Amino acid sequence: MRVLVSGAGIGGPALAHLLHGHGHEATVVERAAAPRAGGQAVDIRGAALEVARRMGILEQARAHKTDMQGMSMVDGDGQEIMRTTESTISGGRIDNDDIELMRDDLTRIVMEATTGVDYLFGDSIAAIDQDEHGVRVRFDSGRTGDYDYVIGADGLHSNTRRLVFGEQPLEHLGMYVAIYTADNFLGLDRWQMWYREGDAGCGLYSVPGNAQMRVNLGFGSETRVEYDHRDLAAQRRLVAERCAGMRWEGPRLIKAMWEADDFYFDAAAQVHLDTWSRGRVALLGDAGYCASLLSGQGTSLALVGAYVLAEELAGQEEGAFERYERRMRPFVALNQALAKENPGQGASEESIARAANAITL
Repeated sequence: MRVLVSGAGIGGPALAHLLHGHGHEATVVERAAAPRAGGQAVDIRGAALEVARRMGILEQARAHKTDMQGMSMVDGDGQEIMRTTESTISGGRIDNDDIELMRDDLTRIVMEATTGVDYLFGDSIAAIDQDEHGVRVRFDSGRTGDYDYVIGADGLHSNTRRLVFGEQPLEHLGMYVAIYTADNFLGLDRWQMWYREGDAGCGLYSVPGNAQMRVNLGFGSETRVEYDHRDLAAQRRLVAERCAGMRWEGPRLIKAMWEADDFYFDAAAQVHLDTWSRGRVALLGDAGYCASLLSGQGTSLALVGAYVLAEELAGQEEGAFERYERRMRPFVALNQALAKENPGQGASEESIARAANAITL
């Protein structure tokens, strides 16, 4: 079969790789001109570890672990108010089997594994016309293509979801976060630092090699904040305004935000749909069931979802999307619930472990 996958994040290339392994032809289209740099530290947990093993990327992922040694929290004067070498906010307990690595490292590892997969960068789906026999796609570039299936793995603001399902409301969780790279001017060595003042706060952690650090700078809001998810300049202004009252390294971090070339901003939000497919089009990962960065499980959901979807499509085609959804929904529900457990403190280790393993592959 010929499958078009929209989105070259983690779930899209993973699905393409797995479909190719089953002998099918996969093409990935990505609006960005090249693989996206930057992004937060992500985790491969529970069932996703087994998916990584079956994909043949487990040892590469382990080789790129962040290897965090602990974290500290500081006040507005930079005074340490808490320190631990047992766990971190981004990765949980240090002594577990999970793999925490940088998002761009994992994206590169997955894409390098996708031999035989065509990538169309700098393009996007403009229109989808489907019937019982296949899907005709028109791209923004003007080209057209015919496929057996189209999979939207294009994130929280999925273009595929909008084209096929119409505008769907997101469940906002009251937090907005900018993520970008800055020089490691704090000299962090496999260490995280966290600071909050009022509704604003930040989390900083070194990336492998310690020359740079990844910055999570954001704010909370009881009311929904409207913004254009494609207007980066307006997003930077919004973050600068909402975080202007931060002390400690706040002004320096805002300055670094304006200089960063990998700036990313979005709301912590979830996607809840009655169905993840219509006809020959289905959704994968954040596009269909985003759990938000507050869950810590977005990457694992994408990898496991890609594996289950590829397995069902490679079996009996009729009913494949229904079986994919039936297998994934309980797993998704538990992982989405993690984002709402103990707001501001995070889910318990027991809840994370239970949710991460709540599916049979």
